Order: sequence, then structure tokens, then C-alpha cells
Amino acid sequence: MKAAIQMDTLEGINIAGDSSFAILLAGQARGVEQFYYDVRDLTWHDGRLTTRAFPVTVQRVEGDHYTLGEPVTLDLGRDVDVVLMRQDPPFDSGYLTGTWLLEQIADETLVINDPKAVRDAPEKIYVLDYRRFMPPTLITRRLDEVRRFQAEHGAIVIKPLHGNGGKAVFRIGEDGDNLSALIEMFNQTWKEPHMVQPFLPDIAKGDKRIVLIDGEFAGAINRKPGEGEFRSNLAQGGYAEAAQLTEIEQDICDAMGPELRRLGLVFVGIDVIGGKWLTEINVTSPTGIVAIDKFNGTDSSGMIWDAIERRLAERAAA
Repeated sequence: MKAAIQMDTLEGINIAGDSSFAILLAGQARGVEQFYYDVRDLTWHDGRLTTRAFPVTVQRVEGDHYTLGEPVTLDLGRDVDVVLMRQDPPFDSGYLTGTWLLEQIADETLVINDPKAVRDAPEKIYVLDYRRFMPPTLITRRLDEVRRFQAEHGAIVIKPLHGNGGKAVFRIGEDGDNLSALIEMFNQTWKEPHMVQPFLPDIAKGDKRIVLIDGEFAGAINRKPGEGEFRSNLAQGGYAEAAQLTEIEQDICDAMGPELRRLGLVFVGIDVIGGKWLTEINVTSPTGIVAIDKFNGTDSSGMIWDAIERRLAERAAA
């Protein structure tokens, strides 16, 4: 198998926890010939999508964790079996353009996650399809609407609609201090509306990252806020512990699993607070599998490659 992985630079990644690095390690162990490229190097000409790419080998050695070979030009429709779309958000025009270009090769090459499905499923919008599992939610740019929401729910959390990693997530107390200034700053910074939800005290119990691979539950970790924080994201100083599914969380997985599989969303991470409140469905560049495997003794990266092999076999048989 030949695979091209579209991701951010390998230089500064945390090899102890990076999911893309774990996927590269697992693919290499299986004998997959792997190539690294940057989405900005995609080129479409006369019906063909190409990119400058580098043969890549990896090892779990801090500071010497990857080696790039001489660059080659890959025709992504003809020269590889699968493309893994793994660059991090922001979910901006550059990201969207990458999905449009990769969609051009969908009938020739397997792309994971499916670019059209990724484009149609931004984390904090796609989750609205499963709003029966969500906490009360407001999406708006209007200060008066946020004030009404806060009057009903008390302390609230405000976050960018297309943010990631817990960045720029603010808690506003019941007194509403600085609310107008915060909305003013959000409106000046982002063109999109913003997501507002009640502050859930259950966050102190953890924010569970649940991974589904090809629609099936693969594992979970419970992320807890670090000292002086309410955000539980590992990138914001949170820490992880082993976790099992609650009955409601199992219901959530059962509800969305078949649809994720149908859409070609092979690697998905969902976030659930307090064992019952679904807050996000992460499809662009999900993380968490390294910690999940550490606690559970599982092989999530291997499961991802298993799913890729099944899908390639299904395409060959069609």
C-alpha cells in the first residue's frame, strides 16, 4: 500500500501524544510506503491533482523522530492508494480549498476522512444534528441574545465556532462582568457567529474524548482540567484518566455510528461532559488515540489501518 498524509510540519509535534505520528508509526510497521505533504503544495492542472511530497520514515526518538527523503511529485489520483487528511484546523478557506481539491480524486483514491463529509461536518455545527444529546446551545453574534441566554442559564461559556484545542474559550460568571466587551472582541475577531452554552459544573468530573473508528467505539479517556483551569483539553494543561462509557454515551455512539460509516468519516472523536452532554464531533484532525491506547492496551492506529484496508478491498470489489 502507498499512502500520502496531508498534515502540518512534523518538526514540532509532540511524539508522545500526537495521533498523526502514531498513525505513521503503525503504517510503517505494516510496510505501508508513506509520503508526507503540505496542503499548500496541492496543484491541479489539466484534470490531475498533484503535490510535492516527501517519503517519510518515523521513529519514537525525541528530536530525531522523522526522516524525509528527496521530494517527488505525486499524482494523488494514480500514485497512492489512500490519502490521510490530517492537518489541524483552523477550518478556514485554505482548509476548505483542500477538501474541494481532494474531492476531485474521490473516484480514484480513497481519502480519509472523506473530504466532502469533513467539509459538511465542522465540529460545532455537525453536532447540531444530534442536539437531543446536547446541552442548551445558542449560536449568535448578537449581545442581546447572549444576555437573554445568560439570564436563563446563569454562568456561560463562549467559544469560537471554528476553534480547536480549547483555544479562546471563555467562562462568564452569573454577574455578566465583561460580557459586552467579550462579545465585541469576538465579533471583531471572527466573522462567524459564536457558540454559547451554560457552564456545566460537571466539567470538574471531566470531559470525555470518545473515539469511533469506522463507526465503531474504539476507546475513551476522561480529560480533567488542570490547576486553575476550567478547560480540560490536554493542550491546555488538562490530564487524562481511563474511562468507560455511560449508558447515555453508548446511546450517542449507537446513534451516530452508522451515519459516520456511511459518510466515510473513519476517524472521529466526540466530546461528552458529565457522561451525558455531547458538545463536539471532531472530524478534521481528531486526537486522543495515544492516551486511549496507553490506558486501555488497545491499538487504535492499527484499527484505523484495518478500516482503510477494508475500504480499499470494498472499492476493488465494487
